[in-house]
Amino acid sequence: MALPRVNPADYERQLQVKQQRIAEQFAVFNPPQMEVFASPETHYRMRAEFRVWHDEDDLYYVMFAPGDKNTRYKVEACPMVSATIENTMFRLLDLIRPEPVLRHRLFQVDFLSTLSGELLVTLLYHRPLDEGWESAARQLKETLGIQLIGRSRKSRILLDQDFVIEKLNINGRDYSYKQVENSFSQPNAEVCRHMIEWALDASQHAGGDLVELYCGNGNFTLPLAQNFNRVVATEISKTSVHAAQFNIAANQIDNVDVVRISSEEFSLVLNGSLEKRRTRDLKLDECNFTTVLVDPPRSGLDDNTVQQVQSYQNIIYISCNPDTLFQNLEQICKTHRIERFALFDQFPYTEHLECGVYLTRR
Repeated sequence: MALPRVNPADYERQLQVKQQRIAEQFAVFNPPQMEVFASPETHYRMRAEFRVWHDEDDLYYVMFAPGDKNTRYKVEACPMVSATIENTMFRLLDLIRPEPVLRHRLFQVDFLSTLSGELLVTLLYHRPLDEGWESAARQLKETLGIQLIGRSRKSRILLDQDFVIEKLNINGRDYSYKQVENSFSQPNAEVCRHMIEWALDASQHAGGDLVELYCGNGNFTLPLAQNFNRVVATEISKTSVHAAQFNIAANQIDNVDVVRISSEEFSLVLNGSLEKRRTRDLKLDECNFTTVLVDPPRSGLDDNTVQQVQSYQNIIYISCNPDTLFQNLEQICKTHRIERFALFDQFPYTEHLECGVYLTRR
């Protein structure tokens, strides 16, 4: 079976269907006119993973039907992924196929790319990796001009580095982002650019200080720092915190602090009901937090965090799940009104999308 291909000729219609669905779902909140940010119609995913299927001495990529691990599709072309990934992924298998030490029990390949053409590839195996694998993998890395990692159970062989550097031009300024293997980054770089510029525009007159929850590697943090006197950002992932600190230094931004703490705990710290060693030197009592930015996982905000964000004059809510966004807004809109509402088509040709909401206190 062949993998169903995207249909760029149908993209606008599909986007309009999403727009109508979201407009109907959120009409109860009486939002302003929706701002819609489209995706490139092809080559929009900067990261992807593919299972590898073995057929005697042959092997090829497969994908599975949603919710059905028994129905597989052979991947012979992939216009959804970045041109950097598509130009490399099939040549990669061509080079692995005749090399038993690289082919044996390989079950998945992960790709992480950038708009500037960097590519990090991770090969995942159901067997231990040895010096023979490493030698062959180094030759593969040099031939393709990529970064390469090998993974097996409880083991990782890093041939050089485990990250790429993405570069985004935001309103005329270039920002560099360290993006680490096996760590979250926005999958659609062009739509990510729209999201950041939208948040910048929405908050341009907010003033004061910004607190950010779920900051990741500083994707929003770095550009938004120009709109505020100070930014205090939180993230629970140690890898993401280290990447964010690297990115702050690389972009020479001096008004941002990143602390490794959960959003739930930080909310308790801010309301005075919890003390944490990691926040003692932040001098939070000197901050004038006018604005909070939240970019939560699909589960949305927990009840305590919802109550915490309601204490701010302005709220920037970036959501990857309209359903949990709706649930949170049912409470938030009791104290705040929606000033801006945006749809970001991060995932063309699927039902998934992201929303951006800017709210101010009533």
